[in-house]
Amino acid sequence: APVSFAEDEIVSMADSTTTIDDIEGELFKIERIREILVRRESELRYMMDDIQLCKEISRLKKELQKLIALPENEKSNEEKQREEELVQQIHKLVETRDFLVDDVEFERLREREEDREMAEFLQSKLSKSYLQKASKWLMTPVKEKKMTSRGQQTSAPYMTKTGLTLLKECCGFTCSIM
Repeated sequence: APVSFAEDEIVSMADSTTTIDDIEGELFKIERIREILVRRESELRYMMDDIQLCKEISRLKKELQKLIALPENEKSNEEKQREEELVQQIHKLVETRDFLVDDVEFERLREREEDREMAEFLQSKLSKSYLQKASKWLMTPVKEKKMTSRGQQTSAPYMTKTGLTLLKECCGFTCSIM
């Protein structure tokens, strides 16, 4: 014989005051936190790469400055050759850093577009009560990130979403060939 249950015999694991909207809201918060953490991880990786590039550029520039300070007629052929090598290495690293800055700007625009699309989705698809709960998390201030152009490499590009500088000046030097 089929087993029958009275409606009140089946008890959900959810607290009696918990609604589906509450659960969906909580899941949305978790998804938002996950997205923020992924974005932050990406920012930190860019920071690491930038710090390493800046340190190397600064080291090479210091070495180059010492060679430039020598009177031209006193430089050995090896010193003149090293000077040329340093200029080329610095140029290559500055170019690499330019690509890094472009990547950061691309990520910034992609994230802004994702946020816009999510906001539109919430407005069109979700109930008003859920939208009110979710919008608090979706619209958690993600501050505008500012970037400098390549012509302004003396000041560093910033991502202020987290209130921290993403790309810092190269240890007091500008990122350009002297």
